[in-house]
Amino acid sequence: MGGTGGLALGGGGIGVILLLAYVLLGGDPSILGGGTDPGFVTGPSGTQLTTCQTGEDANQRQDCRIVGFVNSIQDYWNDAFTQAGESYQPAETVLYDGSVNTGCGAASSAVGPFYCPLDTHVYLDLGFYNELQQRFGAEGGPLAEGYVVAHEYGHHIENLLGVLGNGSQDVGAESRAVRIELMADCLAGVWARNAESTGFLRQLTQDDIGQALDAAAAVGDDRIQERVQGQVTPETWTHGSSEQRQEWFTNGFEGGRVSDCDTLQADL
Repeated sequence: MGGTGGLALGGGGIGVILLLAYVLLGGDPSILGGGTDPGFVTGPSGTQLTTCQTGEDANQRQDCRIVGFVNSIQDYWNDAFTQAGESYQPAETVLYDGSVNTGCGAASSAVGPFYCPLDTHVYLDLGFYNELQQRFGAEGGPLAEGYVVAHEYGHHIENLLGVLGNGSQDVGAESRAVRIELMADCLAGVWARNAESTGFLRQLTQDDIGQALDAAAAVGDDRIQERVQGQVTPETWTHGSSEQRQEWFTNGFEGGRVSDCDTLQADL
């Protein structure tokens, strides 16, 4: 759902970010959370994931990897906002199974990952990652979740910056809906460029980025439409083409700054 205002924003795309267990960085092996509260991630049962305590937990369990990614992402954006003289407002992530009630209304797994600006929560159905690989042909990888989470938190950053607003619900290859989604892809790239500094990730290699770009292409509007309906209809796009999504993630990763992500004014 590529809308703004009271609608959930979704369709995170997929990429590969390599998480390095915190214990291997020489830190306290009992700590997974770093500077943010592990309570910012709620499990499918509605409880906080208090069992996610170490880097080894993150390496072995998908839900604990989400905790690690959320903390890395929010640590980075907290620092970025502080350096800009602003105050970052953390967002919660809710893991759900099948369906979930949100501030933007009820949602099912068919929606995919999404961000609700009304309750400032990110919602993730963990089964989404399997569907991306099995249905849409993404290569994925053991830690493909990181880019998806970073994209949805990109919508949170857009919300904090006042970009979401009550914009039009138009669709199409150069629509505002597509521009908002491509900005979130770019912001995910900004985090990826700076993620090593949070202490949760090792430095990304060209192979890592290549896998991320391949996966992002798999969830472009054109690629999905070709697989699902057998034809491409750019006038109905909500997230951007494979090429656009790759381009804007790359822009964010290479530039490493929010200023590199002005998709609203860019020539798409």
